[in-house]
Amino acid sequence: MALRFYNTMTKSIQEFKPIREGEVSMYVCGPTVYNLIHIGNARPMIVFDTARRYMEYKGYRVNYVSNFTDVDDKIIKKANEEGVTSEVISQRYIKETMKDMADMNVLPATTHPLATEEIGGMIELIRDLQEKGYAYEVNGTVYFRTRKDEKYGKLSHKNLDDLRSGFRDLKVSGEDQKEDPLDFVLWKPKKPGEPFWESPWGQGRPGWHTECCVMSRKYLHSTTIDIHAGGEDLIFPHHENEIAQVECSTGEEFAHYWLHNAFLNIDNVKMSKSLGNFRTVREIGDHYDLQILRFFMLSAHYRRVLNFSTESMEAAKASLGRIRTAVKTLGDRAKAAAAQDLTDHERTRLGIDAKGEVIPFEVTADSVTGVLVKPDDMRAFRYDFEQAMDDDLNTADAEAAIFNLVRFANIEVQENSSKAFAEAVKTEIMELCGILGLIVDVKEEDLDAEIEELIAKRQAARKAKDFAMADAIRDELLAKGIALKDTREGVKWERI
Repeated sequence: MALRFYNTMTKSIQEFKPIREGEVSMYVCGPTVYNLIHIGNARPMIVFDTARRYMEYKGYRVNYVSNFTDVDDKIIKKANEEGVTSEVISQRYIKETMKDMADMNVLPATTHPLATEEIGGMIELIRDLQEKGYAYEVNGTVYFRTRKDEKYGKLSHKNLDDLRSGFRDLKVSGEDQKEDPLDFVLWKPKKPGEPFWESPWGQGRPGWHTECCVMSRKYLHSTTIDIHAGGEDLIFPHHENEIAQVECSTGEEFAHYWLHNAFLNIDNVKMSKSLGNFRTVREIGDHYDLQILRFFMLSAHYRRVLNFSTESMEAAKASLGRIRTAVKTLGDRAKAAAAQDLTDHERTRLGIDAKGEVIPFEVTADSVTGVLVKPDDMRAFRYDFEQAMDDDLNTADAEAAIFNLVRFANIEVQENSSKAFAEAVKTEIMELCGILGLIVDVKEEDLDAEIEELIAKRQAARKAKDFAMADAIRDELLAKGIALKDTREGVKWERI
């Protein structure tokens, strides 16, 4: 099966065909850096990092660009509250975001452009739109004429007149100077205490919708790019407004494929600061290995609403633990194996003939039922994995294929198996998990550090007389096979 994606623009599944053979240009809208990122930010980071990894696995060279919005009303507000510059705030939270991304095993983008470093290009785009009649200036503010763009609304599939009717009762300050309520800001004049740049329309800064238009094309080196992606909350107005600016300026299609992940709920309720259910990645990392968060994020199809809860994280923790246990067991059996080389039976289970050559892998349809029949060996799990990933990045089914491989490992690799067989199965699990960005070969010293951290948390809980928490941590460690013993010299632990 060829790689296919659901394209928001066409509302259909389409085969992926890049502009340049063997290359992919991909832009993913990044966060506005005024605080620690939340788990809603984490979902597109993990989803589209996984898409990138899979395309690279399939042999594509991926130019992956994801920006940081480092000038924004929220950043300015935070800076004024702390009495520092906007740059201090943005640089602080870019650093924190990169740390969280690394902890989630999200690869750094090929380029992480900053909005403040591309203001000149934004001014050029706005001036071009003004010269072409798509933009107009009123008292230092430049607006985009949505009425002039006949294709406006094509991504969100919204009717322009219906959109305008929804704005009848939404008059706000400055609304009366627009030609149309849906006209959006390209350039805004400075206010006291705000950062600003010089422009033909006076001192000010660009609107948010203009930033990605410039950064995507500059760092992907093309007017038209392969993939533009982000959360579904960006479809309208952000991505719609990006398309309007780029295509009215260039006369060419902005992106061939538009990918959007669905929302994330907290305990079946949309995440909101006002509801008190707002969760940052850092907060989750205080309680869980962030690989568990990544596993959880990939446990549902990216276009389905995903519900975050303690129960779902505990389930993800147990599931990832099963894979890690299997990998560790395979490593132990490889080390302890008496036989080094594959037996004839083991070759058959790996799909290798007596001469050590790979047997052709053929999938055929049953002549009566039409059901696909695969060879009964380890390669069938990679086939299922690839089929799932090719089908619009179905990571849920890809994880299921890995669990079937783990079941194969638990049945087939025994104490009398050869070292070569145990290592081959272990490598297969690790490679498939690696495509999903999951780290499953956890070293003993890493496990020891995790245990010591939990013990320290238990000690802190006991000191605070939170004995329920202390008991819960003891039980958690016991479930991991770790027994604690309180002694005069401190807490001792051993594996059981």
